Amino acid sequence: MSRPIRVLVAKIGLDGHDRGAKVIASALRDSGIEVIYTGLRQTPEMVVNAALQEDVDAIGVSILSGAHMTVFPKVLKLMSEKGLNDVLLTGGGIIPEEDMKLLTEMGVGKLFAPGTSTQEIGTYIKDWASKNRNF
Repeated sequence: MSRPIRVLVAKIGLDGHDRGAKVIASALRDSGIEVIYTGLRQTPEMVVNAALQEDVDAIGVSILSGAHMTVFPKVLKLMSEKGLNDVLLTGGGIIPEEDMKLLTEMGVGKLFAPGTSTQEIGTYIKDWASKNRNF
């Protein structure tokens, strides 16, 4: 790869718990991935626009609020409208396994439950980018 992988880490909605997002962002940076963290209380539109402006390879959404079945489909729709069809949408948080399966069927990448190792998340993103992005 001729440049570092770029990942946007986002917290969408009113969920104010961002420790997990910050831990993931730090671990991804430590593994050589370039990370843009949007901060708290973002809208799906803000996240997708930032992803477009920052030319990211992946968007990682951290969600603990229970709004995952609204947030992820909305982000997917906006990504499609903006032509971000070659950008990975992944994430994690408190998401029941049944919902993870439904979201994956909709086009969301792998979703990670609390307790997943940061190394596993970084490896997943790096593997996906090497197979799906040309840079």
